[in-house]
Formats: sequence, C-alpha cells, structure tokens
Amino acid sequence: MPKIHTIDLFFQEENHSIAAYLIESSKGPVLVEVGPMTTFEHLKKGIETIGFQVEDIQHVFLTHIHFDHAGAAWKFAEHGAKIYVHPIGLPHLHQPEKLWNSAAQIYGEDMDRLWGEMKSIPYDQLISAEDGNAFDFNEFQIKVIDTPGHAIHHNAYQIDDIIFTGDVAGVKIEDGPIVPPCPPPDINLKVWKNSIKKLKSLRPTALYLTHYGRQEQPDKVLDELEIMLDDWANYIKPHFDQQTPVEAIIPEFMAYTQDQLRSKGVREELIKTYEYANPSWMSVNGLLRYWKLKEQGRI
Repeated sequence: MPKIHTIDLFFQEENHSIAAYLIESSKGPVLVEVGPMTTFEHLKKGIETIGFQVEDIQHVFLTHIHFDHAGAAWKFAEHGAKIYVHPIGLPHLHQPEKLWNSAAQIYGEDMDRLWGEMKSIPYDQLISAEDGNAFDFNEFQIKVIDTPGHAIHHNAYQIDDIIFTGDVAGVKIEDGPIVPPCPPPDINLKVWKNSIKKLKSLRPTALYLTHYGRQEQPDKVLDELEIMLDDWANYIKPHFDQQTPVEAIIPEFMAYTQDQLRSKGVREELIKTYEYANPSWMSVNGLLRYWKLKEQGRI
C-alpha cells in the first residue's frame, strides 16, 4: 500500500471540511481532488509540508467536476499535469463557462468568495477515466469505478483495498453521522444506491471521503448513508406534493438536519463545518428536482 497523505484545505478557514489526498509513487506524487481555487494556497502549503512542490504533481484524479472537488485543477495543468476525470465531466473542464454559469445561478454573488477562478484545461491534458480503467504507477494501480447518483459525472478510485469516494459515500465530519450531499441537478436515489452496492461489493477496508478523511468501517458508513438518503428524500416529498415554495422549505429543512446532528451529539461548531462541507439548503433544491423528474418519468 502506498503512503497516503491527507491535506486539509481549510475551506472558509474551517478545518476538516474539504480534503485532498497526496499519494506517493516512484512516478512522482499523485493527487486525488484539488478543492476550489480559493483554497489553493492551503493545498500548496500542504504539498510543500509533505516535501513536494506543486510542479511535482503531474497526475491529478478528480472524482467529479463540482467546484469543491475540481476548481483548482487548472493550476496543476498549467505545470503540465494530466487531469483524470469522468468522460462526461471532461468537456466541462476544457470549456468551464457552462459549469461556471450553472453554479452562478445557485451561488450568485458568492461565487468568487467561495470558489474563485476556474480556467480552461487543454484537451490534451485531460484524461478520460472510464469505468474499469486502471492507471499504473509502478507500486500500485488506480482503478476507476463509475459511481453516479450524486452526479452523473462521478468516479470513485480504488487502490488495493481502499477507495477514494468523492461524494458518493457521503459527508462525515470527525465523529459525526454520515449525511448525503444532494445538490441539483443529478440526484437519483436508485442510481446512487446502485453505486453504494457497487462499492460494497468491492469489500474495501477503508474509504477516503473528500468530506472528510479516512473511514475504517465502510459498510457501516454506506449503510447509514442509504438510511439518510431515504430520510432526507422522504422529508422533502410532502413539500413537493404540496408545492411548498422552496424559500419556505429551506429554513425548515436546515433546522431539521441540524437537529439530526445535535441528536447524534454533534457540537455546534462542528454543525457549521457540516454546513460548509454540505450546505443543507442545496439539498432542498436537489431533492425537489429529483421528485419532479421522478414524477415526470424522466428517472
């Protein structure tokens, strides 16, 4: 098993919200996830603390193209790095305008504060990471696992018996419970549960969550995630049926999810970290869209 380093990106200056992972190899350090451009200096410092430079990173694996996972990838491409990404997400890293504009509809004037700049990555530096691919780094291989449900452009990555899960295995901060990130537009519970089943079938001994850290009980994490997926979706369903305005649902749902955390013994400052890692208001929009598409027979 190669040496794996967890780098805290201190998103919004809060610890344990977003992680990147540096894996040592004789081909040079490999990075899984990069976070947004707003945390690049923290990432750079983390890489240097381990003993490398940003320029040493020539291979970057992204689980998907959401800004909190992929926003700073272009900075590594500037130094010649290859960026490995799901084939559906690949064109959006070459031409990020649509991705940016879509996110701007959600975040509005907070875009720059939260995410920072995102520049185009040349096509010849983007590597399509397709399900079943295996990329060789001498001491180990990185195997690609197509894992949609949170996003249609989502991969997990396996090295031996550990898996880097992006968002498909949920969000778990320190000793808190596992919760599902459900932003629009791609949430699909059936597909997500199939991805969870796929991960379980690989019998990993540990999961590396982008939000946040190594988890030693994969089955427990994934079982609890399925329960919470249903819980959150079923909370939203009556509101969808009654056509409750989203502005009315958001404060109620935020209170509901934060009370869930408190009931599990999560302290108040950690609830804030959960919100940074997985803004509960975004799950309202994502789950409303899920129920709408389901009603229309589109999923």
